Amino acid sequence: MNTSKNDGHRQRLRDKFLKSGLDGFHDYEIIELLLTLGTPRTDCKKPAKDALKQFGSLKGVLEADPADLKSIKGIGDKNVFGLKIAQAVSRRYLADRIVDADFVRSSDEVIDYLRHNLRDKSREVFIAIYLNGRNQVIKMEELFEGTLTTSAVYPREVVKRALDHDAAALVFAHNHPSGNPNPSEDDLSITKKLKDAAEAIDISIHDHLIIAGNEVYSFADHGML
Repeated sequence: MNTSKNDGHRQRLRDKFLKSGLDGFHDYEIIELLLTLGTPRTDCKKPAKDALKQFGSLKGVLEADPADLKSIKGIGDKNVFGLKIAQAVSRRYLADRIVDADFVRSSDEVIDYLRHNLRDKSREVFIAIYLNGRNQVIKMEELFEGTLTTSAVYPREVVKRALDHDAAALVFAHNHPSGNPNPSEDDLSITKKLKDAAEAIDISIHDHLIIAGNEVYSFADHGML
């Protein structure tokens, strides 16, 4: 394609998006649009298709490591910026929808946020959600990363952070990269220690959620809290 054809093609994609959003877009076209944020004068259709082929899905491309993305011909630092800024904005948007909302009434949105943030991570990440006395979300925070054993999650640190945020209640969440949502013996032990530590200072534990791909395991729903 020459420059004028590139310009016309990109404008048609933009017009299509402005008219009907992403309805009718192929995944490679969405990736192409994001890549052009970094290099607006370059044809990004082939790199977009190559990225989709290599990583298997739009989600796979957005979650891919920048070094792996740059291994594809036609994708450089500026293109990676386009992909990663879109991912970061979507995460911020999901988080902003939850803060100050009632946890129970917004539980589906909370789970959407957790899935979006946790399901594709290759390591376990432990998140604390702090609630006020009206069960509104004050803040969400990643506290620990790595293999979550009883020696890796520190109840004292969790309690300290809860007090720092003046939380009246807590919800915990972590991911299982294996894809198995069922709690391990360590998960059960960690949850008990956290519950005992929190209740000692009159902070309630509403739930502990395990995210495994698109599956979610709730300790509360299984009568374990």
